[in-house]
Amino acid sequence: MVFWEKKLEHWANGLRSRSALPLRVDLWNGQQLNFCHEPPQVIIKVPHVSAIRCLLTPSLSNLGTAYVDGKIDVEGDLSTIISVCNTLAFHTLKLEGKFARISRKLRRSKEKDLEAVQYHYDISNEFYRLWLDENLVYSCAYFENGDEDLHTAQLKKIDHILTKLQVRPGDTLLDIGCGWGALVMRAAEKYGAKCIGITLSENQAALAKHRIAQSGLSDRVEIRLQDYRDVSGSFDKITSIGMFEHVGLQNLRGYFSKIQSLLADNGIAMNHGITSTDAESGETPYGNGEFIEKYVFPYGELPHISLALKAIQEGGLEVVDVENLRRHYAKTCGHWVDNFEVRADEIRRLVGDRRYRIWRIYLAGCAYAFNQDWISLYQVLCVKAGQNPSNLPWSRRYMYTSAPA
Repeated sequence: MVFWEKKLEHWANGLRSRSALPLRVDLWNGQQLNFCHEPPQVIIKVPHVSAIRCLLTPSLSNLGTAYVDGKIDVEGDLSTIISVCNTLAFHTLKLEGKFARISRKLRRSKEKDLEAVQYHYDISNEFYRLWLDENLVYSCAYFENGDEDLHTAQLKKIDHILTKLQVRPGDTLLDIGCGWGALVMRAAEKYGAKCIGITLSENQAALAKHRIAQSGLSDRVEIRLQDYRDVSGSFDKITSIGMFEHVGLQNLRGYFSKIQSLLADNGIAMNHGITSTDAESGETPYGNGEFIEKYVFPYGELPHISLALKAIQEGGLEVVDVENLRRHYAKTCGHWVDNFEVRADEIRRLVGDRRYRIWRIYLAGCAYAFNQDWISLYQVLCVKAGQNPSNLPWSRRYMYTSAPA
């Protein structure tokens, strides 16, 4: 026991010499390690000696795992907790360990993809309803002015996408990874499109179908429980919102080739997805990506924007517009974190303490990662390579017109 106490004291002294942190660590034996002269904003409680290792090598993955497993607990404002944990990792880990390389030998298959999607999305619809907006939109919102509430910003995001795509009455639209159906419902009701939405989540499909029937849109919107690789037909407009993160880096070219094959001549497609800002590894710093891979998004992989654009081109599509919405996703995640904290007791009762802890730290970590430019969000507008769609304006001015009545 004395050995570990000495190791911990040595670690604490080294950390104090490099940074003043608004942190106190309360150990199992009553000892307190203070890292600032002011009252701490964050308190890490270590109830047992077994958690010492996570402090001595405090990657975000190690700290997150210890929190999920109940080996440590934390007190303080959640955004400050994430910031302090990142500083612990920054000052403790070697520089070459900033972007931890995850050994990936993923054998992708439809079965594996189905398993991963259902693990993440089929927790329960009620779980997502507790912290998303009322339309259950689980992707980056669009804050046109910066002061919108979450519900308004999500509707503006959908309208921003459908306006970019120049959706018109009678257009056929395919939404790959349609979630709970918010985009296809909006496209049908406000823009007059005839839509098909596909998802691998049984919970999402069931609720989307119910919402569509309740809204009287069943003649214009169809929801399918279907893999994108099994879709056939031709569509004037194709959307992929928060979907290609699940595809896998090795499959990106094939994914965009599939979109190209489904896109009608003169058609327009939109890919809206998260990218890594580390071009070499595709990872997020200090074990953040490792934690997400382990607990939240099995088999998820984020490409750098350069890789995404390369795959789009190789898939037979031409990029005609790229927009970075990183700040918008940071703000979106901030809203989700606030909602999650307000409904914490209900969420814990619904899904249990362990899953509550996973998602609490995950959402806060995502907000921090977007704010730090570790990850980003790009909307990429595409057409078939070599084509000149007659309905695509010459300038970007049209993207900021109001949605149709």
